[in-house]
Amino acid sequence: MNGLLKFITCGSVDDGKSTLIGHILYDAKLLYADQKKALELDSRVGSAGGGIDYSLLLDGLMAEREQGITIDVAYRYFTTDRRSFIVADTPGHEEYTRNMAVGASFAELAVILVDASQGVLVQTRRHARICRLMGIRYFVFAVNKMDLVKYDKERFNEILEQISQLKKELELENVKVIPLSATAGDNVTEKSENMPWYSEEPLLSYLENVNISYTNERGTYMPVQRVSRPDRTFRGFQGQIEAGEFSVGDEITVLPSGEKAAVKSILAAGSSTERAKRGQPVTITLDREVDVSRGCVFTKDTDIGVYKKLSVSLLWMDDKPLSPGRDYLIKLGTKSIPGILTKINYAIDVNTGEKLPADSLSKNGIAYCEVLLSAGIAAEKFSGHKTLGELILIDRVTNMTSACGVVDELSEQVNPSEKASFKFNGLTARGDIFEEFCYDTGTLNVLKYQPVTGTYTVGDEIPTHGESYDYPDDFDIIVLRDKIAVTIRSQRITSVIPVSEYVYGGVPVVNGRGFEVLVHSDSDVKAFLGEYEQSKDNAQAEFFAKWVRFNTYRKVIISGEK
Repeated sequence: MNGLLKFITCGSVDDGKSTLIGHILYDAKLLYADQKKALELDSRVGSAGGGIDYSLLLDGLMAEREQGITIDVAYRYFTTDRRSFIVADTPGHEEYTRNMAVGASFAELAVILVDASQGVLVQTRRHARICRLMGIRYFVFAVNKMDLVKYDKERFNEILEQISQLKKELELENVKVIPLSATAGDNVTEKSENMPWYSEEPLLSYLENVNISYTNERGTYMPVQRVSRPDRTFRGFQGQIEAGEFSVGDEITVLPSGEKAAVKSILAAGSSTERAKRGQPVTITLDREVDVSRGCVFTKDTDIGVYKKLSVSLLWMDDKPLSPGRDYLIKLGTKSIPGILTKINYAIDVNTGEKLPADSLSKNGIAYCEVLLSAGIAAEKFSGHKTLGELILIDRVTNMTSACGVVDELSEQVNPSEKASFKFNGLTARGDIFEEFCYDTGTLNVLKYQPVTGTYTVGDEIPTHGESYDYPDDFDIIVLRDKIAVTIRSQRITSVIPVSEYVYGGVPVVNGRGFEVLVHSDSDVKAFLGEYEQSKDNAQAEFFAKWVRFNTYRKVIISGEK
């Protein structure tokens, strides 16, 4: 038996997508008796000649049945003797293109229906382009309603040529074209006697036998979905392995911090195992304490990097037009981070593929854009590492998904080792206290940059004054993420120690980003550190609201250049 196949049906309105899947389920005897009876009864109302309306199996919403169109994405699971399937039946109307894109995001193969009487339409091109944008590499163009053109071979050949041009334009891979009639059942589950000129297999047979091969992604990686802490003795990191395999004892690198640790144990399906591979959801524990939270990525033998700027291809899904300069919540992998859509390089004409100059983009448009993130995250090109190369943009006010897309290029790489501004006797801590915060009048957003790239150790003088920060001559730094304390006296570093050895020195204290920590005694410090440990996985907003103040030593500068 072949493996599970996840596929999508799409095409223009009334091309017969729901009817096609319904007919497969009916003919292959994949319905329960009560489902079959209900379908036959429902079909008596409104169907031509009292025949079976197979689309009713998937068009479940009352609004869909009233309008005769698919609105929502309908997922169905079914199994034949040769294969198991999950199919997403998606809307054809342009208004619901974003619904169709949601279905495409999960699929491995697309069945795109083409009305034999109309040929390839703009919406056909749109859906083919979106499917390719979402990473689908296998396509079936089902030329439907051949019965309405009297099963004419010449008409099929005309459409075959149109599809051939579309294949070349979009650089589609693994394309199969099948003439059929979803209503009459021709070439759906059985070969049609009405089209003797078509000698190849029917649609269901092709789907049962098509071999979906995956591009081998180099190395091993797992985005962390959740930190599991059932009690204070256990700290595990949960996620799905997206490529390669992890084994107990492997040295891994945690991104974006760049810290290294060894795999101590692996739990899969509730049981311990020595190794786990691609596709498995697992819980991994490490041999030492490392700063890991949701959105971090475990890597081994990969070239995955940390970047702040992404060049992306986007499908705009919001009712409000896209305009450069707005900030969004960017979700990539399991990480959500603020970012700004800084520039539209060009829009893409869905009909011709032409690159068009644009300063805005309306709903269902496609464009190539630049996105600047508030901090570096683990990311890769979609062509190289799928999970770390697909993203969505979320409106931070309405919480609506404004766009989905893929990463084409990356820039402004962040080297994690360069973030260690303090080093001494093997201890390292990040120096985000030197970041500058500025209000950019071009994008109308607060950005930050880090002009200081030096590394400081005990005895060194540090820059306590910058454009957006001004620290006292004597102060202490508690870098929570690295569990390091740095003491400064007369602008010079006097010690770099583990935070467990730190004793309050009666001077102002800042955190690793230079924000004032509201402590005034050694007991305050202990309470601060204890509550941080308790809040690490779920309540950090409340923790920082209680203990940290931004504007004591920092300000936001106004600039049109940075």
